[in-house]
Amino acid sequence: MAIRVKICGVTTPEDAAHAAESGADALGLNFYPQSPRCISATQAAAIVRAVPAFTSAVGVFVSTPLRQACAIAYQLGLRGLQTYDDSPPADDAFPFAHIPAFRIADAAGLERIRQYVAAAKLANRPPAAILVDSLVAGQMGGTGHTAPWQLLAGFDVGVPLILAGGLTPENVAEAIERVRPWGVDVASGVEASPGRKDPRKVERFVAAVRSAAARLGV
Repeated sequence: MAIRVKICGVTTPEDAAHAAESGADALGLNFYPQSPRCISATQAAAIVRAVPAFTSAVGVFVSTPLRQACAIAYQLGLRGLQTYDDSPPADDAFPFAHIPAFRIADAAGLERIRQYVAAAKLANRPPAAILVDSLVAGQMGGTGHTAPWQLLAGFDVGVPLILAGGLTPENVAEAIERVRPWGVDVASGVEASPGRKDPRKVERFVAAVRSAAARLGV
């Protein structure tokens, strides 16, 4: 199976269309007010209109009740929900793909993921995937700091793993070789400035992922 690519923190229809044309599988739309990449529902609607068929738009939410996030996703026609919340969902996100995100720095963070996934499966609400990001105090993603790849090598909780945190066109191949993720997620690593993508960096990032996947035969 190919390694999926998500370009996160997209803020304009032009950046969305270019990322999709460059080969991105998914685009992340950030609804966290404290993020420099935060967009309004009106901006998100314009971006979703620019997304071609077979490219998924994913909403990024921090401490937003799942029902509210699902309502926004329904209104905008999103495919998935990426959430930052330590508690397994009390509600079912279906028909949206739910991707809980975890910021980790050590083995205790991996154990927290195991407990979350086990509880979600017990409730018959297993996540579609998990996203692992770097832990930077007071920040929710887009920090430019790499996640602890050495801890994630071989880590498997029975659902797909998406690697985020400090990925760039220059280091994503090494990250893939060491972690072997199902997908990769990038925001600041392909930007000209916070919230504005650098077209060339996006192209180089996707090409680096595809090249690494080909070398690994995935």
